[in-house]
Amino acid sequence: MALANFTSAPEFLLLGLVDGTDIHPLLFLLFLGVFLLNALGNLTMVVVVRSDGALRSPMYYFLGHLSLVDVCFTTVTVPRLLAGLLHPGQAVSFQGCFAQMYFFVALGITESYLLAAMSYDRAVAVCRPLHYRVVMTPWRCTALVAASWTVAHLHSLLHTLLISALSYPCPAPVRHFFCDMTVMLSLATSDTAAAETAIFSEGLAVVLTPLLLVSLSYARILVAVLGVRSAGGRRRAFSTCGAHLVVVSLFFGSVLSVYFRPSSAYSARYDRLASVVYAVLTPTLNPFIYSLRNKEVKGALKRGLRWRAVSQELSGQFLINRHFKNKNNYKRTPPFSSFAKR
Repeated sequence: MALANFTSAPEFLLLGLVDGTDIHPLLFLLFLGVFLLNALGNLTMVVVVRSDGALRSPMYYFLGHLSLVDVCFTTVTVPRLLAGLLHPGQAVSFQGCFAQMYFFVALGITESYLLAAMSYDRAVAVCRPLHYRVVMTPWRCTALVAASWTVAHLHSLLHTLLISALSYPCPAPVRHFFCDMTVMLSLATSDTAAAETAIFSEGLAVVLTPLLLVSLSYARILVAVLGVRSAGGRRRAFSTCGAHLVVVSLFFGSVLSVYFRPSSAYSARYDRLASVVYAVLTPTLNPFIYSLRNKEVKGALKRGLRWRAVSQELSGQFLINRHFKNKNNYKRTPPFSSFAKR
């Protein structure tokens, strides 16, 4: 059936974030600004973590990968969202729609597992500080990141194949700003019972596993922090954990509210708003909450800016010295007329 769908190539019409055919320039500028802020914050984190030798700990290793995932995550959906705000009702091919869905699901699941890995890293740092280097070895960190990518892509491949095997009307109006799983299930004209059973059972296990790991990690952190006698130490730990938990709650809460309910309870308006939270808002907040408020990251940014300023100053001084050297050499060289007289 999937091959038949690819050969017949039904077409989908993305209706965008807002119903209707009117253009929305103010919303376009708002989401364009958020998208640029997202790219600036996350790409800055990727460059800083990769280039600064002081940020070689496992925490920043996970942050670098999380920032890379966040950039790709928003790039999959936001350009379509921006185009839909200026040109509603865009036509998308069958292949393009399901390719977008595949990468969106894969990157979203990768982010959830990276959040779980970061929570585990913080739990080890707080609860077992003397064994931190022994537990969080480079090999284990690499294995956690590789497992996150692998599980996410296998999960996304299964869901994409199941949903693409269904039958769809041609053309099919998609009341969303991207091709989402719940939307495609609601549009299908064939029986979706088998696909929904597989998606809810396998998907529930895949999505709830990182959520369970995050909950266990922060439960251990909470117990450890409550055992600290210093009020200042408790306050610092709770402020860091609180910021992390806000983002985790936004991400997992909106994901669970959208994907783990029957297709009969589908609401286009609610799904679009919830999708903005976990697909646009959360990836934009991540670098600022996790990283740019950190003193070590601020120090790395200052060192990078200082090095760039020094390099520009040295480059400018070199050009000035070269200019004066060439000018002096020109003055010492006899003119052409003197050679002619000889």
